[in-house]
Amino acid sequence: MSIPGLIVAGIFFAAGMLGTFLPVLPGAPLILIGMLIYGFFEQFANLTWQFFFRSVYSSTPCFRGGLSSGNWGVKRFGGSKHGIYGSLIGAVLGIFVLGPLGIILGPFLGAVVGELIAYKKPIRQSGQVSAHWLVSWVGVY
Repeated sequence: MSIPGLIVAGIFFAAGMLGTFLPVLPGAPLILIGMLIYGFFEQFANLTWQFFFRSVYSSTPCFRGGLSSGNWGVKRFGGSKHGIYGSLIGAVLGIFVLGPLGIILGPFLGAVVGELIAYKKPIRQSGQVSAHWLVSWVGVY
């Protein structure tokens, strides 16, 4: 394995481990990303595809719990279903567009855009709905 690949995977592992203690970082997805990076650099010689499948399967409830709590926060504090859909779409797109930072920023920005498009709410009110999403999401992690 190349040294840079090991360093990048180690950074994701460390961030994921910190995420198990710090509510701002999503621990399970970061550890999973670290494992995938390690697998790609090792050509999946040491870790099988079955291992990765089981890892994704077991970390999905944790990630879904965080997203559903964020959606609850949007509804609880005056957001609409468009804000919820925006946060879910933002979560998926954020990971691909912004990388690990997209796990946090994607749903936040998605809720803002969903509220702005659907109800033409002022940016301040849309931002408050998204801030409530972030607070309830952080509360789970």
